[in-house]
Amino acid sequence: MGKISVETCQIEGLKVITPTVFGDKRGYFLETYNYNDFKEAGIDLTFVQDNQSASKKGVLRGLHFQLKHPQDKIVRCIYGEVFDVAVDIRKGSKTYGQWYGVRLSAENKKQFFIPKNFAHGFLVLSDYAEFAYKCTDFYHPNDEGGIAYNDPDIGIEWPLEGIDELIISDKDTKWLTLKETF
Repeated sequence: MGKISVETCQIEGLKVITPTVFGDKRGYFLETYNYNDFKEAGIDLTFVQDNQSASKKGVLRGLHFQLKHPQDKIVRCIYGEVFDVAVDIRKGSKTYGQWYGVRLSAENKKQFFIPKNFAHGFLVLSDYAEFAYKCTDFYHPNDEGGIAYNDPDIGIEWPLEGIDELIISDKDTKWLTLKETF
């Protein structure tokens, strides 16, 4: 392998990926995705859609998932910094309802692999952030589901220091708790 290092998380299936960065006085180069390296790391999937969003500080997106067309995702922050979260919604999983969060930034260049049947969301920590993700299925707008970002049973510890107000879409304020959703 060598071009990426992969850290497993306490929730089975989640992986934090750190690419090797080749830098010199001109700047840097890295591979954000190489099928062979990811296959060797246990991520042998076909990605069919790339997405990108831009948000300002305090924007919280999520927690989202697809109902009938679940997606595996590789996410990364290409400008700024976000706190990225995945919640296990796999029925029968020993970690059902548990969450894992990681800081992703343009500086640390980490990526987060989130398998199917996880809810996903992120909070923008920097003044501005651009966020990119690869998906293994296409987005189906009528197939979207979600869970309340502040579900007390999940208990996500969002890093709110330095954030004056959360900016949340109307849709994301209406999601129910995990217990009410499933």
